Amino acid sequence: MTADILRVPDADLYYETRGAGPLLLISQSGEGDAGRSVDLVDRLVDEYTVITYDRRGLSRSTIHSPGVSVRQHADDVHRLLTHLTDHPVIMLGQSLGASIGLHLAVEHPDQLSLLIAHEPVSPWLLPEAERAGHRAELAELQALYAEGGLPAAIGQVKRVLGITEDAETGLTPQPMTAQRQANFDFFILHDFTAVVEDELDLSGCRTRIVPAAGRTTPHHVFDHRCAVELAKLLGTELVEFPGGHNGNTSHPRAYAARLREVLQAVG
Repeated sequence: MTADILRVPDADLYYETRGAGPLLLISQSGEGDAGRSVDLVDRLVDEYTVITYDRRGLSRSTIHSPGVSVRQHADDVHRLLTHLTDHPVIMLGQSLGASIGLHLAVEHPDQLSLLIAHEPVSPWLLPEAERAGHRAELAELQALYAEGGLPAAIGQVKRVLGITEDAETGLTPQPMTAQRQANFDFFILHDFTAVVEDELDLSGCRTRIVPAAGRTTPHHVFDHRCAVELAKLLGTELVEFPGGHNGNTSHPRAYAARLREVLQAVG
């Protein structure tokens, strides 16, 4: 594994690369930093050079000005890929990572050969009648967190996003350390606002996008609905992956196997 820091506007971006083969960037969501998807990465490095990173504001990616937007997150990825390669890469975007990937697909299409967008948290994809309600859900979670902290909010965060508790055995422990709590703080207070305020026009996008969803994600939650609407917008089928919204971390063995199948199928 190699690890380094890349200076980007108003932040220092920490990233890691592991493995050998074509470049595969994994953009994690939630409080997840470069190590959150370690069990998935372990099962991909025999065939791919996997790039993971701490989003700005998380763990080792320090920021020098307050606030963040999804477009800014995408610009960070653009600069990271420009630093690492002159060739297009495969991107697996999870939740907020998928929303970031959609921006990159529109704004820097030559950097992506393929985007797998797993349940993007992008209310702008939804019919207008649904948008306001789901944006309000996120604002209510922020208020709940501000009032009672993570213990008061975490259950509702899982409910709203469709995060399931079932998981494969033998996974790397992910204890609730002080750093992970700080990451949750940034995610809820700042990234939620970025999601609520985000807008994007996908018309004319020439990047190949595979909309994806967790097999056990409740179909009524807004991120699953975003995946369904993305598939409709693109005129393609929704591809299912093992687990729920967090299947890449809860079911990494099955998720890695499914990812290989999808990548082989799309060629």
